[in-house]
Amino acid sequence: MYDDLERRVEERTEQLTAANKELTAFSYSVSHDLRTPLRHIGGFAQLLQKRVTTATEHDERILSYTQKIIDSVEEMNKLIDGLITFSRMSRVEMVKIRINLTELVQDVLNDFQVELGNRQIDVSVNFLPDVIGDPSLLRLVLVNLIANALKFTKKKDIAEINIGTMPVKDPEKIAIYIRDNGIGFDMKYYDRLFGVFQRLHKNEEFEGTGIGLATVQRVIRRMNGSIWAEGEVEKGATFYFSMPKAEISEESEE
Repeated sequence: MYDDLERRVEERTEQLTAANKELTAFSYSVSHDLRTPLRHIGGFAQLLQKRVTTATEHDERILSYTQKIIDSVEEMNKLIDGLITFSRMSRVEMVKIRINLTELVQDVLNDFQVELGNRQIDVSVNFLPDVIGDPSLLRLVLVNLIANALKFTKKKDIAEINIGTMPVKDPEKIAIYIRDNGIGFDMKYYDRLFGVFQRLHKNEEFEGTGIGLATVQRVIRRMNGSIWAEGEVEKGATFYFSMPKAEISEESEE
């Protein structure tokens, strides 16, 4: 009976692995196949816009229409880029090394210096212990979550972003959180938060593709962690993700 159960588990695992590979290949192929027609649409729209602009008498409505086409093409390209990134996360080679989380967070914040300098933003970073994971993938996670915090606080006179850690039930892991005082979200829509192409805010208010958090979730799971969030409308949001702690992980390997 045990052998039969083990055999069925192995078969199911093989089926899931094959299905994931097919889904990844399909997403990657579709994403690339969409590029050519989009390139044509955008190219001809730009040519039309130039012809209308240089005409002695041009129609403002035509200029408006062509600009909307060009903007839509750009938005679609962003969606494709996000889809490709999302599909790659399931097959990219991953390393597991000790990461100085404090240095990595500061490095990511330095990338946002232009935006931080142009707004009233209070960023506080608490003590951050070293963790075990892939530095490149963890950087992707931090960039996405910090970018979201900056985006959803842009309507605040003074934005507040706090980055720190907290213990979790698993003693070998630590939770990192990124908290902001932005627009927040309604918890009744929580199930949509990490879905592909799922957005809780209108694009007219906050631009985005709806792929970033799905990608972050996939990355965190690959690093043996989990991600969750809390939010309240107009009172901000907090995103948490767990990671293996460096000290405990290294002791257990010896």
